[in-house]
Amino acid sequence: MKLSHIIYVFIAALMLCGCAGPKLAVADDQMARGEYFDAAKTYRKIYNKLKPREQRKERGEVARKMADCYARLGQDSRAAAAYQNALRYGYPDSTIILGLARALHGQGAYADAIRAYEQYIDLYPDKADEARRQLAGARKAAELRRNKTRHIVREATLFNSRRSDFSPMFNGPDQLYFTTTNEKVNGTARSEITGMKRSDIWMARKNEAGVWQRPEPLEGELNSEWDEGICSFSPDGGMMYLTRALRAPGSNTGTEIWTSTRSDAQWSAPVKFEIIPDTVSSFGQPAVSPSGEWLYFASDMPGHGGKDIWRINLRDRVGSLENLGDAINTPGDDQFPYLLTDSIMFFASDGHPGLGGLDIFRATLTPSGGWLVENMGAPINSEGDDFGITFATPGREEGFFSSNRGDGRGYDHLYSFVLPDLKITISGWVVDKDDEPVPGAVIRIVGRDGSNQKAVAKDDGSFSFPLQRGISYVMLAGARGYLNAKQEFTSDSAEEDADYGIDFVLASIVKPNIVENIFYDFDKATLRPESKESLDEIVRMLSDNPNITVEMASHTDRWGSDEYNEALSLRRAQSVVDYLIAAGIAADRLQAQGYGKSRPKVVSKRIAKDFPQFPEGQVLDEDYILTLSEADQEAADQINRRTEFQVLSTDYQMY
Repeated sequence: MKLSHIIYVFIAALMLCGCAGPKLAVADDQMARGEYFDAAKTYRKIYNKLKPREQRKERGEVARKMADCYARLGQDSRAAAAYQNALRYGYPDSTIILGLARALHGQGAYADAIRAYEQYIDLYPDKADEARRQLAGARKAAELRRNKTRHIVREATLFNSRRSDFSPMFNGPDQLYFTTTNEKVNGTARSEITGMKRSDIWMARKNEAGVWQRPEPLEGELNSEWDEGICSFSPDGGMMYLTRALRAPGSNTGTEIWTSTRSDAQWSAPVKFEIIPDTVSSFGQPAVSPSGEWLYFASDMPGHGGKDIWRINLRDRVGSLENLGDAINTPGDDQFPYLLTDSIMFFASDGHPGLGGLDIFRATLTPSGGWLVENMGAPINSEGDDFGITFATPGREEGFFSSNRGDGRGYDHLYSFVLPDLKITISGWVVDKDDEPVPGAVIRIVGRDGSNQKAVAKDDGSFSFPLQRGISYVMLAGARGYLNAKQEFTSDSAEEDADYGIDFVLASIVKPNIVENIFYDFDKATLRPESKESLDEIVRMLSDNPNITVEMASHTDRWGSDEYNEALSLRRAQSVVDYLIAAGIAADRLQAQGYGKSRPKVVSKRIAKDFPQFPEGQVLDEDYILTLSEADQEAADQINRRTEFQVLSTDYQMY
């Protein structure tokens, strides 16, 4: 992002130097004027001519200054190498280690950066406040890079040139303005700061099919031979606020905010927007609030240090100038504001802990009037400079930003980002007690967020619903010929896609339904404790279907006399009825029946799945069982020993 300072940094008077050859004074003058590209070239020539042994001190000094130029240009790998050379030649400047740490931080070499920050803090504890802040960022960076957000980031190659393109800004969802230094911009002069041509504002638009077209220069008188860029728009889109940097020989000039109005497709010649009568400070990077009431901007006016974010009331400027305070502004550079809503601001900062260089932060205005600041994390932020974000619409996290990530020259490029919708679903099957699908079953799901959805099960009994994260739901399934079934569910609040599974087992109205896992003591009617869960499910089923009456029936295996088995099975069925009554089910809804061994089980699809040795449809009577092996006989007897319920009526207390 350092290259985008071409339209922000304070530009001293343009002085003409008649010195021939790469002299140190020439390079120093270039650097003092902020001409970092030219200064770096001059320092490099001087450095290469100095003798490594005889001129160690001079080499160290030049390496130090050359490193600062590279750092300003965002060329962190070159800056790190130059700082290391300055250290190698023993240049006596305490801030070299801090500069090296920043350059390593900006390359994503976090472990090396941490060691350099710690070394600086140990050597200079009394002036290490900034190093401590940056150290916190380097330590946090590994966590941010490891725990990436769900944003999808791609380089916007259609908009990018071979030079710097940065600070995109929507003016309506179908027009994207941005600042560019491509070779086709106005003027022929190259910036002494970056070596590129001076910036203009270009615009890309979508066609009728919603496809972005190649960007083009703005029509009208807005762009000039000077630097223009980093713009924002009034809510109606008819006025542009932009940054402009004039190079005026003989007078101190910096960046200023200007305005331009649109007539049809053309923008007028800019007019200076006066904030305060200050000829020393620079003002730039305007951002209009969605309400149109406030203009946010960055300035090097005295504040927290570096560049701060300020705002001024567009309706009543007098006395309304306001620094956003220490929740936003740091001793570093805090800049590139963007207002998504009147209470959500995005900005770039190298003072808040981050991944390196400038990171993009989200600031939310709290009810008490303060700001809650959050790092946007990776992949939006990188070890490079990330800044100048814009959203197509407040309702969706999608848009563009600029970054110099991965560019050794420090050139900025546009990137698109989108936070895809979470795909949270709940799906399953509706089956009957015999594991047969129930096609046409109706499933309803009601959420505590007020949502209400309905679906019909497919022929195989399957269904699926989209959900929201962190919401509690009540689900109800029903079908003709079956009792209703209810389940409750709460989706996870984690920021990740999820597919939850839940099945409904519907009880038939027209045939007996097995109750699994009902156990009695041997040769007794006493219910064993492990039966409680299944019994409680019957209680819930009867509560969810309050208009039915049921017969609770118990069956035995083939051993023993008919009279004994019928009596034992009746006592067992009565034990179940007694449990249900004790749980609050009305006694006149329940009828106990003992069938003994008179009704051997017919093998259902579900039983055949669990016991494949028994063919589906086979009656497990004594004649068949006696043909089996001893182990299979025991399995068949186990299946016959069962508890079932049968719906007797569906109009209990309805009249």
